[in-house]
Amino acid sequence: MGRYSEPLAGQFVDWAGVQPGHRVLDVGAGPGALTARLVERVGAANVRALDPSPPFVAALRERCHGVEVLQGPAEAIPVADDAVDAALAQLVVHFMTDPVAGLREMARVAVAGGVVAASVWDVSGGRAPMSHFLRAVRGRVGGAPEESGQQGTREGELLDILAAAGLSDVEGGELTVTVHYDTFEEWWEPYTLGVGPAGDHVASLDDAAREALRERCREVLPTAPFDISATAWCARGRA
Repeated sequence: MGRYSEPLAGQFVDWAGVQPGHRVLDVGAGPGALTARLVERVGAANVRALDPSPPFVAALRERCHGVEVLQGPAEAIPVADDAVDAALAQLVVHFMTDPVAGLREMARVAVAGGVVAASVWDVSGGRAPMSHFLRAVRGRVGGAPEESGQQGTREGELLDILAAAGLSDVEGGELTVTVHYDTFEEWWEPYTLGVGPAGDHVASLDDAAREALRERCREVLPTAPFDISATAWCARGRA
């Protein structure tokens, strides 16, 4: 997903209105796609990054020197009130145990008038990076789990979550990134690495079923070389 989340991060930083000198927090930072872009914009000393996963925390510290990296959930951010000018969550709201509580915490740590922004792939609309894979899996026995039922993945849901969290001046939009593939194998290979729900699904198949899925994916994709576009819903408000 890094091929999509990296370019999305650059657009998201701009869309959220992060400016040089701002103190910022990346919530659910993962391996640091957004954190790295925030460092480019405001400098490492002005960036905090939070993630609940110890391996991601270790990866963040290795990748983003000088950033204050914290371990913990979005619903209980270990940061004082009014500590940042902007709090951003890229591709993580739908994984939060309680998205409203997570966004409320982001608002708590932001100064009055500070920006709180979030983005989530449009899974429900079929415009996510994995949408072609999910179309190939759909209807098969033991289909891979989907994220379309999770909060924030449908049009308008992020706006509702921010409003429920008490943010003001809430507005939404969408951001689109495009990734080029020279060959079908370049697209398929990441799904064989056993990473995430899709990778787990592919790994669970026997050889014949895996080959059948591979060929079905080839059928639903354009003929190589091809471009895949993915669109994320985004929403921002003021603390």
